[in-house]
Amino acid sequence: MAAESCRNKSPKQLARPQVDARHAAGLPGVRQTALVVVVLAGLACLAGLPLSAQERGPTPASPDEIRRAINQLGDLDYPTRMGAGRTIRRAPSAQVVAALLQAVVEHADGYIRYKALVLLTGFNDPRTVDAMREALVSPNDRLREVAFAYFEQFPEPTLAARMLAALDKEEGEFVRPALIRALAVINKQPGVTDALIRDAGRGVDFFRSTVIEALGDYRIAAAVPKLIEIAKLDGPLQDDAATALGKIGDKSALGTLAELQRTAARENQPAIAAAICLMGTNCSSHTGYLEKTLAFADTYPGYQDLLRGAAAGLGNIARQGDEESLRILFRVGIPSQDPVRAPVTLAIGLVALRNTPLMLKALASHPDQAGAIGILAEAFDMLEEDLEEERFFVAVRREYWAAADGSPTRSLCEQLITRLDF
Repeated sequence: MAAESCRNKSPKQLARPQVDARHAAGLPGVRQTALVVVVLAGLACLAGLPLSAQERGPTPASPDEIRRAINQLGDLDYPTRMGAGRTIRRAPSAQVVAALLQAVVEHADGYIRYKALVLLTGFNDPRTVDAMREALVSPNDRLREVAFAYFEQFPEPTLAARMLAALDKEEGEFVRPALIRALAVINKQPGVTDALIRDAGRGVDFFRSTVIEALGDYRIAAAVPKLIEIAKLDGPLQDDAATALGKIGDKSALGTLAELQRTAARENQPAIAAAICLMGTNCSSHTGYLEKTLAFADTYPGYQDLLRGAAAGLGNIARQGDEESLRILFRVGIPSQDPVRAPVTLAIGLVALRNTPLMLKALASHPDQAGAIGILAEAFDMLEEDLEEERFFVAVRREYWAAADGSPTRSLCEQLITRLDF
């Protein structure tokens, strides 16, 4: 059984790299080291180490067991660090929260400090907010990223001025997007919307893209004129702007999108179709077009741009609550192979993180539940969204305990907890 559960593990699952993958580019020896680690972890997996445990309620653990589990959060051996996470998640709050708070501040391993802060969000403890406020100015960029992401999930309007000041100096590649989203959710605060609209039109495209996405996700109507301006320009941000306009839903932008259907580059057409659907216009025909585009790109190699656009478009529609778009992604994704599988899998994973109730509803009724859970597990392997994945686990575990013993809902949640290694 252990060997079977290890068979399809990705490198992310099998080992924690010694160097953060986000900063590994250009460092000699990183790939070789990671390869050795993966091989050793795979051998440990095949040796029969357990990878899953049945869901259970709060399980007392001694202070030594909790400290040991925290120290193992960064272990190179996958079963060891996953087991440590389970021990911490299932320990009573009164026992484990203080230890996690201490680890966030004092632990010598920056990665463990980061993991401790992520795990802390699974406990409904009032001290978490204070820890997050302190982490906003941590020199550890991982901690800052988690803190800003936390305040997107749990908005704090009183932090608006502090976050706006951070926006002028934060350059962390993965921190700034979290900061932008934390600001977008409190866009009614003075100066926030103006700052976001300003940043949608300046700077490097990567950061501009995250601003544009946040403007759409939080439906900031004041941004529509700027987004129309961006959408009219050929380039890599055109599809982002079109998608954001669709999410905001202002019908005054429909003419711009219709014009783009006639003039925009081929690779941007899926995003434009999805945007028009998001506005509530001819949605069935546009989702049908996106599904056909996936089939076309699967049949005729060399259309990876269309493939990514169609998968992302269906994902964006599904994230707004459209069940049919999610069904299409599963219908195409479950039997697929690369190159189709990767972008479809990623789109499914983002739906799970951004619209967990819809995902749980879809999984509960899916005729191939095992296949659907399997591709979702692949998506979680691909994503580097530890906080959002932790929040997904919290939601699933809540559903588990709310459901009757032996019910289909409890069975589904048990499978998710086991298959996703929570």
